[in-house]
Amino acid sequence: MTNLRRNLFPILLAMVAVLSASAAQISLKSAAVGTVNVSAELQQQWRMTANIEAVGGKEVITINLVADTPCELPRLEVQMAFPQLDMHHLWNSNSSVDRCWLRPNWAGFYNSSLAVSMPLYSLFNDNNRNRITLACNESLRQVNASIGLKEEGAEVVAIFRLFEVPDAPVSHYQTQFLIDGRDIFWSDALSEASEWMMTSAGLTPCRVPEAAFDPLYSSWYQFHQNVSDKAIEQECRIASEMGMKTIIVDDGWQTDDNNRGYAFCGDWEVSKNRFPDMRTHVAKVQAMGMKYMMWYSVPYVGRHSKAYERFKGKYLWESDRDNIAAFDPRFPEVREYLCSVYERALREWNLDGFKLDFIDTFRPSANDPAVAENYAGRDIKSVTEATNVLMNQVREHLQAIKPDLLIEFRQEYIGPAIRQYGNMLRAGDCPGDMAANRIRTANLRITSGHTAVHADMIEWNVDESPEVAARHILSALFSTIQYSMMLCDISPKQRAMIKHWIDFTQCHRTTLLKSSFRPYHPELCYPLIEAESADELISAVYADNTIATVASADKTVYVVNATGQGSVVVDLAAAPRRIEAFDTYGNPVKVAKPKAGVSRISVPVSGYIRLDYK
Repeated sequence: MTNLRRNLFPILLAMVAVLSASAAQISLKSAAVGTVNVSAELQQQWRMTANIEAVGGKEVITINLVADTPCELPRLEVQMAFPQLDMHHLWNSNSSVDRCWLRPNWAGFYNSSLAVSMPLYSLFNDNNRNRITLACNESLRQVNASIGLKEEGAEVVAIFRLFEVPDAPVSHYQTQFLIDGRDIFWSDALSEASEWMMTSAGLTPCRVPEAAFDPLYSSWYQFHQNVSDKAIEQECRIASEMGMKTIIVDDGWQTDDNNRGYAFCGDWEVSKNRFPDMRTHVAKVQAMGMKYMMWYSVPYVGRHSKAYERFKGKYLWESDRDNIAAFDPRFPEVREYLCSVYERALREWNLDGFKLDFIDTFRPSANDPAVAENYAGRDIKSVTEATNVLMNQVREHLQAIKPDLLIEFRQEYIGPAIRQYGNMLRAGDCPGDMAANRIRTANLRITSGHTAVHADMIEWNVDESPEVAARHILSALFSTIQYSMMLCDISPKQRAMIKHWIDFTQCHRTTLLKSSFRPYHPELCYPLIEAESADELISAVYADNTIATVASADKTVYVVNATGQGSVVVDLAAAPRRIEAFDTYGNPVKVAKPKAGVSRISVPVSGYIRLDYK
């Protein structure tokens, strides 16, 4: 390509005429991936336009569908194919499961929707460089995506399909796709794409109070449903002394049943046997310096609740096996009821936050009863849109009472729409699995912007050594850590270890949680993660013989040994002025001063070194 053609190409892209189609397909030309085919089943009166524009080194495809009167959206497909050149792995927002496997193109589709994953995918190479990142800004409706290798010719084929699941009739629809082929650090492309998904869809993230980043205690893994006021208060006294600032009281507060089901959900009246005076109990915990959050399963109505008969006929689905039903948020009285439940709890008990669970089960059964009933009583026809309205109403009502309210959601409901409603996003359940916690929190950090990312609740066997137990904490070092140990049962050494790491994470809170974040090699479960602020660099090494590189000598550097071995390997651009080493309790230990270049430094398991250059 001549210099003239190269300089004109972005201009030509921006000037591509918006093509109108009574036919079913529009072809667009992309600088990054070649031909992009946009096709739709234009039944009834639908008309489609599509164009592509170069924006800041990336490309944006805009698709519009217009009809004269509201009708069901036509099936829409966006397809592209490009050579597999220096592309070795595929990241998606659920890569904690498939570990960045680049699948063959016949292996099926990923799917995303309001409360499941997000339509964001990245092809990258073995050197942590972005090759092609793809995103769609549809954050409510289901998007099915297949990104895989075509065996004939080693091409990557990417297909996005929308409206394969019927949705409510509309007369106008717009969606956009982002293509980013820049040669930049792989997660930087994803982070920018995630923010683009929010801004291009006109979504505003929920306000994040500073308390959302405070270390937290959760009752779930050790108590499950067997909670009580006295037991929680005993644990909170210990937790507050160790530096934890918030507690989430999970499932069990609303029922005397311990069978781990949801048949008693729906009324959300406190169990008087477990919590005789909830407001006084909450006040006692708050007097210890801790904020108090409570769990709710938003959609569930148990058949043993009074609410079940009251809302009969206003459910999306029912389960005879589990004795539960799921509210249909398309009914305004359902949304009003759920908002009133949380408002009443906030006012009566003076709560500080809510853990709102299972919103991914707001989905209709195979035969949506609303269709047969011509949407009678429902003021919104789309379940996803009604869920979006409900959750925004919940946030607005609660924040009007307490602006700094904490609201937590967990994977897989972690996409751009969810960031409107909540200010804490937690890794999906992975009890005792430190690698999964590391992968999930890193994935969330990449896509969550300024929203506080939380680890899944950390636990270990009470007989575990403090050094090994600490590795669970270190695997979640770059997130807000939730603890779910029975603190009254663990050893004094384990308590001392936890206390030190809470102190460390709070001392370095800005660097760890709010600064530049670089996770390396997701295909290898993130063996090295870095966070860097203006004054310091913190590197955590998770795999033996992984090299922590210190490329400049203008700030304080910490290298954390989370490998399980008694040493770390560093590559220093310059010898430090001073080095210190510490064990997992924060006690200083002897260490030899390294020279510039590659060195193996002895440091205790779950300990760390500090390199001073100033």
